[in-house]
Amino acid sequence: MEGLLRQPAKQAPEIRQPNRGRGRFASQGRGFSGHRRNERQNKVATRSSGSGTEASYHPSCPGQPKNVSQIKSPPWKLNFLETLPSEILVKILSYLDPSSLFCVSHVSRLLHRLSNDDVLWQRIYVSEFGSRTWKPKTSDKCVVVEDTAEMEDCSASRWKKLYFKSMAGHEMNKWRKDLRDISPYTGLPRQTEWVIRNLNVSWELTLCDCWGREHMLEQSKAHFFESSVIVHWSGGIDLKFRHISTIQLHGVRKEPERSHKTRKPKWRSLILEPDTEPPYLYLGKDRLMKLMLLQPGVIVGIWRGKNQVAFIMISLHFHKLVEKSLLGSPACPYSESVGLSPVVDSDPELGLHGYTLHFVLHNTGTEIMSGHFQQLFCHKGQIRRGLVELRVIRRTSLSQHRSLSGNIKLPWKGEELEGAVENCCIMSLTLLDEFQKPFWCLSTPIHITMAKRTVSFDYSGHDFQMLYRNPDGEVKMLLVWLEEQKQFFLIGLTVCVPVAKVNKRFNREY
Repeated sequence: MEGLLRQPAKQAPEIRQPNRGRGRFASQGRGFSGHRRNERQNKVATRSSGSGTEASYHPSCPGQPKNVSQIKSPPWKLNFLETLPSEILVKILSYLDPSSLFCVSHVSRLLHRLSNDDVLWQRIYVSEFGSRTWKPKTSDKCVVVEDTAEMEDCSASRWKKLYFKSMAGHEMNKWRKDLRDISPYTGLPRQTEWVIRNLNVSWELTLCDCWGREHMLEQSKAHFFESSVIVHWSGGIDLKFRHISTIQLHGVRKEPERSHKTRKPKWRSLILEPDTEPPYLYLGKDRLMKLMLLQPGVIVGIWRGKNQVAFIMISLHFHKLVEKSLLGSPACPYSESVGLSPVVDSDPELGLHGYTLHFVLHNTGTEIMSGHFQQLFCHKGQIRRGLVELRVIRRTSLSQHRSLSGNIKLPWKGEELEGAVENCCIMSLTLLDEFQKPFWCLSTPIHITMAKRTVSFDYSGHDFQMLYRNPDGEVKMLLVWLEEQKQFFLIGLTVCVPVAKVNKRFNREY
């Protein structure tokens, strides 16, 4: 403390130029004009001095002399931390944990240089992994660059980079082992829900209004199913629908708070950023609520008559959901590197064959219909409109028709009220290729509309259809409502994928 509070040594006084004016008051600066001039000079000197020790001449300031005396900053404005020797600062930094040390490196240039010390991070790496075998390779040495930003990146410690790389790989190996067990029924990892719950992963919404204000919403509830999860946000949304400019969905992993000293910031990974521009797709309504759909797959519940948002609901497919929730950045989502699948030309004229579809219709509480369909194929002559059609349930085959349990409706729950909107639900689709790898995975809201023409003469009932289209594919369902049984029958199901997507995946030329 004595060293920190020690006053800097006094420097020799400079010879001051006599001030212009008449009489002794002008030379001493005691007159009214001299007092104002000295006051103005002191303000300019204080403003122009970056460290508070010496002022520089600014030609744009009239009345300021070229030689301004040195002005000392008060002790409480000096940065005592940067006056310490580098060895003492490195010793202080050695008591910090890696996350705090990483944050300190963004405070100033001095702390950035000292917090990247190789010896410091080598000790951290050895204490965590207990190995001294690694040495920086020759190829890792920095090349001479002119850009300052690149020079700062090259100055980062090699042991620091290795620590974060090893730590990331160590953390990922913990949950990637649990995701290796693949279900032959769905083609997805069996333990996806368990891994999400075990890692304490949740999802947050960031709403930005038209005035630039951000509103953070934590999830209210999550409904897990066999191949998807429905996340619900309600309460604390004091916004009208027309005032929302952007919506962002982030995956968040919260570290357990063992104590206040070891509290760490939560990591946010961008998953989805739906389009909030009109036109909006209308899903349905009931006595209190109307549902709007924002692509891709975001349901916004709006109070009727008020245009105020009551809740937001998003359905997420399990395919790569853990990676999307953990391995992305706050501004960029996780991108999967997809390699080319092997080409098997056993029957080139057949086109696509050996596909498997796992198809589920459900809402937030119940499963309406579930089916597993194998050996789907499409001849080359059936490729139309640039789409490969996989006919899962044929209208002419009565043995393939499926009955739907219960009514098709989507329950909702606000802060204090609840209800259900008829004729809409959630569709979860997992299409596997001939190598039993996920080819198209989708979980999205879908609604029923009246069919424009009669689709079946085998049933005496009203005909309906459910259509879904996006750049990755199309889904078309044909249904019949039987009034006596009070239930729907699914009499047609067709899944279409673009030919360009097939050619890119399998290196074909269909």
